[in-house]
Amino acid sequence: MSKIYLFVIFLFIANCTIDKVVKHHGVHYLEKKHKNLVLNISNKNDITTLLGPPSTKSTFDNDIWIYIEKKTSNKSILKLGKEKLVVNNVLVLEVNTKGLLVKKEFFDIDKMKDLKFSKKSTDNNYLKKSFIFDILSSMRQKINDPLNKRR
Repeated sequence: MSKIYLFVIFLFIANCTIDKVVKHHGVHYLEKKHKNLVLNISNKNDITTLLGPPSTKSTFDNDIWIYIEKKTSNKSILKLGKEKLVVNNVLVLEVNTKGLLVKKEFFDIDKMKDLKFSKKSTDNNYLKKSFIFDILSSMRQKINDPLNKRR
């Protein structure tokens, strides 16, 4: 019986690893690969062969292609599976109508911490005391309390 316990303990110990599991999403080695792109020389075909299809595309006056790289790793056994962000890179490429690379911006974790967001908010310009609002609120009140017992 003790041999079975020893075998089970050995099996669990043999399957444990010291190496941390790294989850990788997006384009691998984005920081190194974006240096091969040259403004006004590289075209759409060069970009897709080097980086693959973009994570996100948007079309305004010019095409904007966004490539993302994200690596997460487990913190430690004591943290019970919480993940730590190791690499978070974003590459924004702007391609003109002729297909040439016009602008490129690379953001890493340090640059993303420096971004400032506006704290302004917009106000609602509609009135809550309109005729339709009164009808709908009275209907809601009747549905919630059909016998008028709640006061």
